[in-house]
Order: sequence, then structure tokens, then C-alpha cells
Amino acid sequence: MKKEIYDIIVKPMLTEKSLVIRDTQNRYSFAVRRDSTKPEIKEAVEKLFKVKVTSVHTIAVRGKLHRMGQFQGYRPNWKKAIVTLKAGDKIDVAQT
Repeated sequence: MKKEIYDIIVKPMLTEKSLVIRDTQNRYSFAVRRDSTKPEIKEAVEKLFKVKVTSVHTIAVRGKLHRMGQFQGYRPNWKKAIVTLKAGDKIDVAQT
């Protein structure tokens, strides 16, 4: 079953660290599906935002322990992708 490009990218990451690397290194961070691969992420970003991707780095983030009173559980695991764009290309993340 082929995944749609809209299913691969979950949301853009707008943290303080991601905004710094976006402005200095032209790299953008996205939360992606856990089963997506680097070529799928590259294709999805290129088609969605009409830019040229030079590299993709992925990080599998483990869910943290979450407590509420005497009950505890874990937040779900998720995957983050850091995408480097070709010089001169930009993504307007505010509109995504």
C-alpha cells in the first residue's frame, strides 16, 4: 500500500532550536510518520512545498514517561525529520 504525501508529514516543528537552524543553515524540521523512509520524506517535501531537498536526517524519538496522580503511562514514540534545502529555496512554515 503506497502512502500519500499528505500522510507522511504530520506537522512542522516550530521549536526554538528548529527556528535557529532554519535561519542559519536552511534546514527545516518536521514530525513524520514512524514508518516513513528518507526517500518518501524527500519526495513528500519536494511535492508539497515545490523545493529541492539535498539531504534528509531522521531521528526516532522515544515517548516519555507521563504521570497523572498515581497513574502512569508513556507518551507515544514519534519520528522527526530534519530536511536540508538547496541554497535559495525556502518554505513558508507559517502557512502550513
